[in-house]
Amino acid sequence: MGKFDGLHLGHQQLIKTTVERARTLDFCSAVLTWEPHPNTVLRPDQPVRLLTTLDEKIALIEQYAPDLLIIAPFTEETRRTSAEIYMGTIAEAVQLRELWVGEGFAMGRGRSGDVASLMQIGANLGFAVGTVRQLVIEGTPVSASRVRELLDQGEVGIAGQLLGRPFALQGTVIKGDQRGRTIGFPTANLQLAEGRLLPADGVYACHVIIEQMRWPAVTNIGLRPTFDGVRRTVESHLLAWSGDLYGQTIRLEFLHYLRGEQKFSGIEALVSQIAQDVARTRALLG
Repeated sequence: MGKFDGLHLGHQQLIKTTVERARTLDFCSAVLTWEPHPNTVLRPDQPVRLLTTLDEKIALIEQYAPDLLIIAPFTEETRRTSAEIYMGTIAEAVQLRELWVGEGFAMGRGRSGDVASLMQIGANLGFAVGTVRQLVIEGTPVSASRVRELLDQGEVGIAGQLLGRPFALQGTVIKGDQRGRTIGFPTANLQLAEGRLLPADGVYACHVIIEQMRWPAVTNIGLRPTFDGVRRTVESHLLAWSGDLYGQTIRLEFLHYLRGEQKFSGIEALVSQIAQDVARTRALLG
C-alpha cells in the first residue's frame, strides 16, 4: 500500500517483497494505490508535481506482476476516515492476511495509522504487518520528495539512480511556433498531462522513444528567453531524424544536464550554442 508516485527503487523493493512473500505462502498479491494523489486532497493549496501519471504508474507496477492492482479513490471522505475503519474495509474486500508498507508509512485520519497502530489494527482484524526499510544510495535516502528535489536542481542523472531508470516525460507532439526549423534545428514540442513535474529549466541530452525505438535528442525546458517566451515549453531536437511527429505520443528519457537556459544576443549566437549542444549530446549518447 502506498502512493507510489514515481515508483522509485524503494517502491519497487516493497512491491517485489510483497509479491515474493505471497508466492511463498501461496496467497494472491495485491498493490493498493490512490487516485488522485492524496496530496491533491490533503494540501489543495499546493501543486502536486507528479513524477508519473496514473497510466505510467500502472504500467510500471505491472512489471512486477502482482495478482491485483487496486486503484482506490482518495476523496475528502477518505481523508476523514480513521485507519481502523479504512483497513477494516480493505481486509473484508480482499481477505487480507499480510500488509506490507514502507517503514515510515502512515495513513488514515490525521496520519494516525502508523506502523505501530496498523500492527494493533491487524491483530484485531486478522492480518500481520511487515515493513521494508528505506533504501539509501550513496548517502541519499530514496524517496519521491528527494527525486523531486534533484529534478528541481537539474540533477537528472542522480534522480535516475533513485528511480532505477531515467526520469521520463511522455506526451503528445503539438505544433509550436516552428521557429526551430527556420534556424536548422526543428523541434518536437510536447504537450504534457496537467500537474506533471518538469526538471529545472535548461538543456538536456535525452533519448526520445518513438514506437519503441530510441533517438538521441537535445531537449530544452524553459521560456526561450531569446525569443521573449512567456510560458514554459518542452521541446526536443531529434538527431538523425526526419519525419512528421505531430499528434504522436513520444517519451523523453532525461540522461544528462548540459547547461542552463540562456538569453542570447541574437540568432547566430543561439545557433552556435545549439550546434555545441548537439555535438556534446552525440558524444554522450553516441
